[in-house]
Amino acid sequence: MRRVTKQQKVKAITEILESYYPEVPVPLDHKDPYTLLVAVLLSAQCTDERVNRITPLLFERADNPKDMAQMPVDEIREIIRPCGLSPRKSAAISELSNILVEKYGGAVPEEMEALEALPGVGHKTASVVMSQAFGEPAFPVDTHIHRLAYRWGLSTGKNVQRTEYDLKRLFPKELWNKLHLQIIFFGREYCPARGHDPRECPICSQYGRKTLFK
Repeated sequence: MRRVTKQQKVKAITEILESYYPEVPVPLDHKDPYTLLVAVLLSAQCTDERVNRITPLLFERADNPKDMAQMPVDEIREIIRPCGLSPRKSAAISELSNILVEKYGGAVPEEMEALEALPGVGHKTASVVMSQAFGEPAFPVDTHIHRLAYRWGLSTGKNVQRTEYDLKRLFPKELWNKLHLQIIFFGREYCPARGHDPRECPICSQYGRKTLFK
């Protein structure tokens, strides 16, 4: 591995990610901020692929807060059951839809604090909506980005909050929205959680922690 400064490492990793993924689609299918919000909520402890198979069934019944609020929670739960945690997720979808209708006129608020106050919407989900639906700079950190940031020596790996702080400090704000998607795609293809050979990874092989090679 090369001996480089943190700034050199950040620049090199940015260039590698850009070379592999110059264009990055949003992994979750959606048509507006509301359908994205619901899809991200469903993606907790569930793959994007499975969410994308389930959301068309759900959105065929209700693709806006007003219709979703009128849909029985039991029906929502039955449709989203394959995504896991269906009792909790269905209740959150129903409750937040009611709030959006009653408090925001059926629109999804464009403020981080307002999003985080919605049922079932944590900081990561709110960050995804802010970045992918509204184009506001955010750096959503899920378990995958958390793992890769530690592997690449960009963060201490203590918790996702610390990782988000470190990544925001290291990378220019104008890159955040694209970069978090690039890291997700790169991790899936070249730097998976299991069965990973750091010597074959385009980033770990050059900039990974030494402990990866023991």
